Amino acid sequence: MSLTFSLDPAVTPALRDGILDLWTDVSNAGGAVGFVAPVERETIRPELVKHLTAMAEGRHRLLVGLDEAGEPAATAFFSFNTHRLQTHWVWLYTVMVHPRHQGRGYGRDLLAAAAQAARGFDGIDAIRLTCRGGHGLERFYGSCGYKEVGRIPGAIRVAPGDDRDDIIMLLPLT
Repeated sequence: MSLTFSLDPAVTPALRDGILDLWTDVSNAGGAVGFVAPVERETIRPELVKHLTAMAEGRHRLLVGLDEAGEPAATAFFSFNTHRLQTHWVWLYTVMVHPRHQGRGYGRDLLAAAAQAARGFDGIDAIRLTCRGGHGLERFYGSCGYKEVGRIPGAIRVAPGDDRDDIIMLLPLT
């Protein structure tokens, strides 16, 4: 089965709660999506609210992949630059696939859907994202066409004595 992707879906309570569950499950499975396991839903909720507020203000857009049961299985948020010299590219944030769906190619499908969506945004030439070192994510993103364009050593502290690189990746769309 494949995921069904939707850009800018209506954010119903069920979708909001599904994304919150997804984010919690990904974090607790060791995913590098802004939190370190163990984490509870209520710890993640304020960050999701920030994303949803930015969507309501037109600063973020949501791409969600629904599984065969109609549950959120993958997400990515687009964030638009407001600086006049950087409006030609978007950030991709909170890129995640539920652990029970990993290993099926859904991450590649999500990134392909994100690239397709971004190509439809006026004036956007590239997608930029960052990933946490130590997970091999830069190799995965590289296999999907992204290029490593920068690295800040030790910029992410996941625990005392456990600092990871912040890796900047870019996907040209043209």
